[in-house]
Amino acid sequence: MNSLQKKILSEGKVLPGNILKVDGFLNHQIDIALLKDMGKDFYELFKDKNITKILTIEASGIAIACYTAEYFNVPVVFAKKGQHKNVGKDVFTAEVFSFTKGTSYEVAVSQLYLKPDDRVLIIDDFLANGQAVLGLQKIIEDAGATLCGAGIAITKAFQSGEQLLIDAGIDVKSLAAIESMENGTVVFRD
Repeated sequence: MNSLQKKILSEGKVLPGNILKVDGFLNHQIDIALLKDMGKDFYELFKDKNITKILTIEASGIAIACYTAEYFNVPVVFAKKGQHKNVGKDVFTAEVFSFTKGTSYEVAVSQLYLKPDDRVLIIDDFLANGQAVLGLQKIIEDAGATLCGAGIAITKAFQSGEQLLIDAGIDVKSLAAIESMENGTVVFRD
């Protein structure tokens, strides 16, 4: 059992609607030592892919992406939500549906930061329906870059997103794949 799985069992809370509350250590208050371990774990999983950029969506994925990028010694690029005057007009965009928020939004990445010779690793905090990763995949394809994989902190394996990404040919690796969250108990996939 890795450090993220241990933390989920000790501090995570299962809420109604298949929501896993991890804001005390992952996406509101951040446990720096945990994220450092996670970054190293993602490096070990993808170190042979010649990664040149880490890509995530604001906001919860940024911290994890930064610790991962430190091990790869590459920049982090994050897709901004909504319209931003400071990004400019030359952007790659995608529509993304958020399971947690129950709404769709546009994400954008400046064309300055993704190039055809980039080999990109997507990093995100949660995988439920797979739409965030598919949106980032579209941005990577629009840039002419290569998607090398998706590193996910927590995957809800009982939802359709993981299989959707695998069927799309994406190399998906999760640090904590949850098989079920019934009766408030988290069960990890072996």
